[in-house]
Amino acid sequence: MSPRFITLEGGEGVGKSTQLRALADAIRVQGHSVVTTREPGGSPGAEAIRSLLMTGDKDRWSSRAEALLFAAARADHVEKTIRPALDRGDWVLCDRFIDSTRAYQGGAGGLSDTEILALHTIGCGGLMPDRTFVLTLDLDQAAARAETRDGGKADRFALQTAQYHRSVAKAFLDMAGASPDRIRLISAAGSQEAVTERLMAGLSDLL
Repeated sequence: MSPRFITLEGGEGVGKSTQLRALADAIRVQGHSVVTTREPGGSPGAEAIRSLLMTGDKDRWSSRAEALLFAAARADHVEKTIRPALDRGDWVLCDRFIDSTRAYQGGAGGLSDTEILALHTIGCGGLMPDRTFVLTLDLDQAAARAETRDGGKADRFALQTAQYHRSVAKAFLDMAGASPDRIRLISAAGSQEAVTERLMAGLSDLL
């Protein structure tokens, strides 16, 4: 059984964390060993950087500084967690990866894709997922979900403007259009079980 690297992407409040757990369980039923992880984070060094990125005022860091911090965290995450798991033959499911940097610091933050991917080449050898699912949801509905999830304790990115989040959503759509073999759009509307079924259908060629 070949190891696979699968990422879940999307804006705030679309249910990535919930679906990551459900998808991992469904893949384990198929007989695969699965490691779940997240970004920023997923290794001790990356978790330390996460606290810098996610807390404080929404203008604490510029987009360029954020991209550098994410790249450092991702380099440690890949070295300490993702590559070892893939080398063991595990499937790796990750809540966010390089495409989030491309959408947030790129599409919404103004950095070029070339700059972001250059950092990714330096830090992670250009590692890309075998399949990326972008969960999509009406922005107002997603914002309401995020508010319920955060309970008044939103992180820096959830606190950004509506225009910022629209730019993030557009960037994800543009990436999916440019890389349809890797990136699949999955509606996050409806029940949790229905969304998981859509994700599993999108993995049928890899299972």
